[in-house]
Amino acid sequence: MLFSKDLPSPTSIFTAYASMAGYMMMIRSMAHELIPAPIQEFIYSTLRSLFFRSSSTTLTLTIDDDNMGMDNEIYLDAQTYLSTKISPDAVRLRISKGHKDKHVTLHLSNGELVVDVFQDVELTWRFVTDGGDKTNGGGDDDGKSEYFELSFDKKHRDLVINSYVPYIEGKAKDINDERRILMLHSLNCLRWESVILEHPSTFETMAMEDELKREVIDDLDRFIRRKEFYKRVGKAWKRGYLLYGPPGTGKSSLVAAMANYLRFDVYDLQLASVMRDADLRRLLLATRNRSILVIEDIDCAVDLPNRLEKQPVDGKNRGESQVRFRLYCFYYYQNQ
Repeated sequence: MLFSKDLPSPTSIFTAYASMAGYMMMIRSMAHELIPAPIQEFIYSTLRSLFFRSSSTTLTLTIDDDNMGMDNEIYLDAQTYLSTKISPDAVRLRISKGHKDKHVTLHLSNGELVVDVFQDVELTWRFVTDGGDKTNGGGDDDGKSEYFELSFDKKHRDLVINSYVPYIEGKAKDINDERRILMLHSLNCLRWESVILEHPSTFETMAMEDELKREVIDDLDRFIRRKEFYKRVGKAWKRGYLLYGPPGTGKSSLVAAMANYLRFDVYDLQLASVMRDADLRRLLLATRNRSILVIEDIDCAVDLPNRLEKQPVDGKNRGESQVRFRLYCFYYYQNQ
């Protein structure tokens, strides 16, 4: 017969557990530092084959970074999404910052795990680098591949594929929109050149009638909401505004306020500098979907004729006809 005095006290059990957890954390840290990455991957693969793959209820999806020579969008979305889910207990992370970025970004390192919950379903993410850890520095990256493993109970397969993956894509888009650095693109020798758009103008700071400002904001919000509607009816998803007035009346500030509000890039197109239809088409095709295309001084591109004067047939008129033709081509391409 077992008496209560033979049982260990709760304090001793907790002490033993804390000691064991401490040893495990120390062993894990030493393993990351001392054991080469290929051997770590072999150990992880062996343990997975012994403990996880033998289970008939666990399904693991592999999300590679490469999709037949092109970027895998699901991989990029997962990378963005998981960067916001990293546990403070993670012991090994990657850190990066682009030359146009304002903040650093943390990413999972080889072997690190993230546990996520979606609609009461637990999902485990694991980042894997084959052929070595790129964060160790040095060497050639040829032959290396990176991928995520997403493990869950296989009875939730349809939920994960049909609901969880689209959910990640949507969240990644929101995160990228928040992190996005707005760019101003200008023409230089018929090529777009970009600089960071750091214009301070916003709808809050603009000197504009409140009613008109509200109308513009509501129109922009309605335009964003109706993207799927435009797609269903077969229309190009775009909105046009005609801004006119003397210099200094706030036309450029309004464009900047729209860009800051929508988080859209700005393309500054001087139509008179584009001489050929093919160049115009190429420039328009090179613009991003979520952007604002500004055509400045359209009225200055063509000298409007005076009806009381006889119009000579000369090279000037031919030049104006070319500009009109480019305006027509611009309208045509923008409605395709």
